Parts: sequence; structure tokens; C-alpha cells
Amino acid sequence: MSRLPFYLIVGALMIAGIALSVHRHVQFEVPWTPGEQRQVWEIETQVNFTAEGGPAMVDMALPSHQQGYRVLTENTASPGYGLSFLEDERGRRAQWSVREAAGSQLLYYSVQLLVAPDARPPQSQRPELQEVVWERPYDTAASQVIERAWQRSATPFTFARELIRDFNDDRQGENARLLLNQFDRAPLLVRLLNEAGVHARVVSGLMLEDGRRRQSLSSWVQVFDEDRWSLFNPMTGEQGRPDNLLLWEDSDQAVLEVQGGSNSRISFSMIQHNQPAAAAVRNQLANDTLINFSIHSLPLEEQALFQTILLIPIGALVVVLLRVFIGIKTSGTFMPVLIALAFIQTTLMTGLIGFLLIVAVGLVIRSYLSYLNLLLVARVSAVIITVIAIISIFSVLSYRFGLNAGLTITFFPMIILSWTIERMSILWEEEGPKEVLIQGGGSLLTAVLAYLAMNNPWVRHITFNFLGVQMILMSLILLLGNYTGYRLLELRRFKPVTED
Repeated sequence: MSRLPFYLIVGALMIAGIALSVHRHVQFEVPWTPGEQRQVWEIETQVNFTAEGGPAMVDMALPSHQQGYRVLTENTASPGYGLSFLEDERGRRAQWSVREAAGSQLLYYSVQLLVAPDARPPQSQRPELQEVVWERPYDTAASQVIERAWQRSATPFTFARELIRDFNDDRQGENARLLLNQFDRAPLLVRLLNEAGVHARVVSGLMLEDGRRRQSLSSWVQVFDEDRWSLFNPMTGEQGRPDNLLLWEDSDQAVLEVQGGSNSRISFSMIQHNQPAAAAVRNQLANDTLINFSIHSLPLEEQALFQTILLIPIGALVVVLLRVFIGIKTSGTFMPVLIALAFIQTTLMTGLIGFLLIVAVGLVIRSYLSYLNLLLVARVSAVIITVIAIISIFSVLSYRFGLNAGLTITFFPMIILSWTIERMSILWEEEGPKEVLIQGGGSLLTAVLAYLAMNNPWVRHITFNFLGVQMILMSLILLLGNYTGYRLLELRRFKPVTED
């Protein structure tokens, strides 16, 4: 029979698991190793205004995902106000509203931004050219300023640089001084660029500096050349976006609009800190699509449950390796995996001592039950009750003696322990104590090795954050299940054959 379909399935599982894991690492920046730190900026915005005693509505621009930064979480504090987050062609905005407000009002908005060097903004739409109308004598001055810069430029970007340079020149002419006396610099530059046929707009940005308080936004000029765009500092003429610049509003709209109030002002405070990478990207993972699904979308209680469940395939792989390749005998196929899970809850030494005590006492009681000639179901049920009683007694005694670690033995799977005691008792009667020691020792050794593999911080991190690893484990177990050669412990049995 052809094994090709089998190997195709194994290969498909392996490739799919690797591809899914790499995609999550690249697309969602989930780290490969635990303990990685990511830089996060926390920015708090305060909006102050004086309400006029009637309905009031506040509309404020919000930052969005952009080059170098990704929004993690947002919070607001606005007692008595209704709040909506809106998103349209103008970008993201927060809108507060209240039926009646009087006197000084204070609204808070805070956002956490992940520093993500690989993050890229959505395609920025080129603004339409605005029709520019000048009053006299500003029309003549604007035409001369445009003509002077146009002659010394070749592209929209170089034209913008030359235009800003003319306004910064210490020997700027009367035309530049006349225009600056009438218009603010950034809107003036956009008007001049639009009149020359260059697409441009004013954007508002926040310079991020750790520990700064009561900062304000600065204006930048965004200039387009076909599908490309670049930022220009209207004060210095420097082209390019500084690494610490966060674009707060990039649609040439007002950052803050207040209806029903006056004397409005907005200020920003910021602080930079590091936090674990897993926590930093958790907000993104909670909104995964079907293709990029993750356990992080579940409630925390279920997440904690799956964090343990997803370790079981690791224990299963250890059992397969030890039984198929080495030939270690265990009492039950996957009983060591369940014991290893109990060790994770109890710690290794406490778990080993508790397991040995429970099994030893259970075997003594089971030996008495064998003289009663009970049916199998009744005998196993009696053993289960006995195991529960043993665990209860050990827990009470541990608590009385101040050994709090002993209380954790309640995490042992009682049904599995009962069947283990039953099987070891039958094995003792049929094969003798030697075979019981071999299988019991093999089970404990396998459980300890599975515990060491499953309790490794790197393994716990990988299995929980990369579900594609489950496909890789499946493919490896399928390959191991195809092995039909000698086991390591069997080589000693066949050594005389090789010597003849």
C-alpha cells in the first residue's frame, strides 16, 4: 500500500503549522520567546472648556495605526457625558455630548501606543486641490513668491523646500513678510502649494518626549507627489518624519471642536515605559480573524484553562518518544501525562511524594479488597472512594502541621490514580513485584520528563501563543507512529545475536 498520502498529510500539517506560526510572529509581532519587552507610550489628553449652561458637544480627533506606532488601548473619563467613537473619511474621532452643562468642564482621554518599527499606515488619500482666493495686495505677493520658488525646483518636494526656505531666509523679501503678517505659516504654505498645483494639507503631530506634561500639538505640512508623500517642518523646512513624531490628526480637520462652550483648550502629557511583549500585543490578538484566531479572544478564565490544555500534546510527544524509541514501559498509555499535569499544579517534589504515598496506601487497601472477591466495577469504585479519603486525610494533616504545599495534592486526577492502583495490584498478582516496579518506575520517569518539558517557560509561551505548533506536534507524532524499528532498550536483548 502506498505511503504517499500519509507523507502528504504529514507534510501539509508541518507546513501549515510553520506558516501559521511565522505569520502570527510577523503580522501580529507575537514574540518567539517569553519575557521580551516592548516600548509603549502612554499619552493622556485633557480637554478644558467653559460650558454655557445648555447642551454641549465636544468633537476631538484621535490617533490611529500609523508608521512606527500601533494603538493598543484607549480609555476616557467623562462623568455625565455620553461618548461615541466615530470613524469616517475624516479619520477617527471621539465625540462627547451632554444635555446640560455649565461652568468649567474637564474631559480625559488616554491611549497606549506600541512602538512598532515595522508597522505601516494605511494608504493615505491625496487631498483635493483647494480653490485659493487672495485679496489684494496678497495675490500679487503670493504669485511672486510662488514664481521665485518654482524656478528653483523640479518636483513638488523640492518646490515645498524652496518655498519654506524663502520664508525662513533672513533676507526674506517684502512679499514673504507681507504674507506672514496676515496668515499662519502652515496654512499659508498649503495655500501657496495648492495654487501652484501641488497637493498638500496641514497635519497635526505630537512630539513624544518621556515625562513631558502639558504639551501641545505642532503643525506639519504633508506634501504629495503622485502616490508618495512627505512631511515638512514649516518652521525649518526639514523634510521627513522624525522618529518620535506621532501624527494625531492627518486629514486637515480641526483637532478639537466644541459646541455649546468657549475657551476650549487641549493639552497632552506622556510617559514611556516597557512592558512584556505578550501583554503589549494582547489587544491585537483579541481581534484576530478566523485565519489568525487565538486563545486571547476568550475570557481570561478560559484562557487559563487552555494554557494548561495546550501543554498536553507536548506530554504526549514525550510519551511517544520514550515508548516508541526507548521502549520504557508505563502503567497506562497516557497516565504519565496526567500525572505531569498534576505536578505542574503541585510542584515536582510535592507531587512525587504525594503520588508515592497515595499509591502505596492505595495498594495496601486494594490488597485487602482482593480477598473480598468483589466484581470489577464495585472494586474500582471502592478504590476511588479510598483514594478520595486518602487525599482528604493527607490534606488535613498537611494543614495541621503547617505544610501548605501538601494541600495541592487535591490536583491529582483521582480516577486515574484509582485505575493505576487497580492495574498495579493486578500486575502484582500476575507478574510479581518486579514488573510493578518496572512499570511504576517507568511511569514516574515519563511523568517527570513530561513535566520538565511541559513546565518549560519557552514551551508554555510557544504552545499558548502559536496554535500552529499543535499541527507541527501532530505531524511529528504521526511520523513517530510510523517507526517500526528496534527500541533502544531492546538492543540489549538482541546483543547475543549480533555476537554470533
